[in-house]
Amino acid sequence: MSFTAANITALIVAASFAAGLNIYATVLTLGILARTQWVQLPPGLDSLGNTWVLVACAIMFAIEFVVDKIPALDMAWNVLHTVVRVPIAGLVAYNASSHLSPQMQIMATTIGAAIALATHTSKTAIRAAVTPSPEPISNIALSTTEDVVAVGVTWFATHHPIIAASAALLFLASGAIAAHALLRAIHRPLQRILHPNTIQKPPV
Repeated sequence: MSFTAANITALIVAASFAAGLNIYATVLTLGILARTQWVQLPPGLDSLGNTWVLVACAIMFAIEFVVDKIPALDMAWNVLHTVVRVPIAGLVAYNASSHLSPQMQIMATTIGAAIALATHTSKTAIRAAVTPSPEPISNIALSTTEDVVAVGVTWFATHHPIIAASAALLFLASGAIAAHALLRAIHRPLQRILHPNTIQKPPV
């Protein structure tokens, strides 16, 4: 991959989207690619191939893989990770753009953090709508899909950054729309449960 500003920006957009879904899977994928030199990454991402980074991310990915599929526990995990996914996504974006101008680097960091936050927020909102479901299959399927998408988008971004970034933005828009629709769908039944006396009876 040529390290042009456009390619770096596209890589950051795609990786930040993936980080908002699963930061450990994203960093682990980039770290393995950096360590094996399977693809050429921006010089600032070489540190992700460090053994301790790989081991730590592998352990945390394994923990998240299990915890994120348990209803209720997944909500607590996702809320707590607001302070993990967004800053680390910003740090990855900062390192990826290390050879650009300081102004571009600050812009790239801001974009990375913002996209990770938007993705994380949509993911958490969808989980809030799906988690109350009495059957666990939907939660497990959703979590597994997120893991696969995070790894797939990250890998694809290192080969075809522009296409990966476009797909990530499309996924993000779709996720935001889905989260809004799901939350609206559960809002009215929830209001009926919490405020049963406020529901007006139809005229006789």
